[in-house]
Amino acid sequence: MEPRPLAGRNVFPVGLGCMSFGGIYGATTEEESLACLSAALDAGIDHLDVAEIYGAGRCEQIIGTFLTAEKPDVTIATKAGIYQTPTRHFSNAPGRLRASLEGSLKRLGRDHVELFYIHRREAERPIETVMETLVGFIEEGLIGAIGLSEIAPATLRRAHAVHPVAAVQNEYSLWCRQPELGMIQACADLGVTFVAFSPLARGMLADRFPDPSAFPKGDFRSPMPRFTEPNFSANCEALAPFQAFCAARGWATAAAALAWTLDQAPHILPIPGTRTAEHVRICASATEIAFSDADRAEIARLLPPGFAHGDRYADSQLPGIERYC
Repeated sequence: MEPRPLAGRNVFPVGLGCMSFGGIYGATTEEESLACLSAALDAGIDHLDVAEIYGAGRCEQIIGTFLTAEKPDVTIATKAGIYQTPTRHFSNAPGRLRASLEGSLKRLGRDHVELFYIHRREAERPIETVMETLVGFIEEGLIGAIGLSEIAPATLRRAHAVHPVAAVQNEYSLWCRQPELGMIQACADLGVTFVAFSPLARGMLADRFPDPSAFPKGDFRSPMPRFTEPNFSANCEALAPFQAFCAARGWATAAAALAWTLDQAPHILPIPGTRTAEHVRICASATEIAFSDADRAEIARLLPPGFAHGDRYADSQLPGIERYC
């Protein structure tokens, strides 16, 4: 599979989401995370996605350690705009974004990043004003390109009118199809890369389902309606035939799910998250899967849009996300 464009570069079609290095899906070690990064590099993955808030900077620090030791030619994307003190809130104020960016660069051991996202839009601040701040960072050489996360198509068009937006990052997978209602098309129209986060449905699109009863305290998934009963059991029942379909073809379920995401449009880049070398190799193998028309039809039959039971986020997790349909 050919590389795909991102922030003025061509990258491997599958990136690596690095949120789990901070323990949000369970305890991990720096050694395990560094082994995962090495396996990603060996598999050809050259796009690492992180954020200031992931592990309160720990994820960026781990990537910084890796970059210092390996000095790989990779595209680094990080994000800012979500703050946890004194309570969780969003800010796109110039001073806050600058402080976040400078902190990220320090932890990463970089003098710039290729891509810098607004992690959540501050609703009260015009996106045009935010773009002016980001353009200033480009002019200073601190960032190479601008990204926006969890936004609506209308916001993208307003922002892009000020300065080209390189990437939009929203959740997209077989069980989260909202971007098909305008965002994927808007990105295609404007020449923007669509970066799909959680393309493996937070572990559900795998050969084995996670066990919510075993989630550690603080696991991000615990309050999500799709992981609570009766929705969780219904979702397992809905996904089991897809697992069987993949097994019959000799595909890992995760690899096939990523291949489906890649198959939807050439400007889509999935960034599955994992903290293990084994899983990152499975994710990279998605580029080796080629679907027939019969495969596409069967996947559409097994998992039609809207099949998932429950909302993707709990009400407490929804603030800051732009909902447009």
